[in-house]
Amino acid sequence: MEDTWTIINSLAARLDSHSDRSDEQRWTLQALKLQEEAGEVAEAVIGALGVNPRKGHSHDWDDVRKEACDVAVSALVMLARMGGDPPRFFADHLRAVAARGSAAP
Repeated sequence: MEDTWTIINSLAARLDSHSDRSDEQRWTLQALKLQEEAGEVAEAVIGALGVNPRKGHSHDWDDVRKEACDVAVSALVMLARMGGDPPRFFADHLRAVAARGSAAP
């Protein structure tokens, strides 16, 4: 399988090649896409739990996992579209988050 960042960069480049908007507009729209995907996770959870009486059990937990993956991909694509060195930025941030989690309260 291709390297994750190779795929992410390819997706970002494909999106950017079809856009004539400014950088900040593309980033803003990608942030909105990220929020849309997060809403789809919520919808899938509601469906997996069957708490919407009109729809019942419309999703399962694999649907929730797939939607969570869409959120992750959208977030990484956003980083790639913003330029710089997204793999390094993400790795540094991930290490910082992990360090916060291991720090004593």
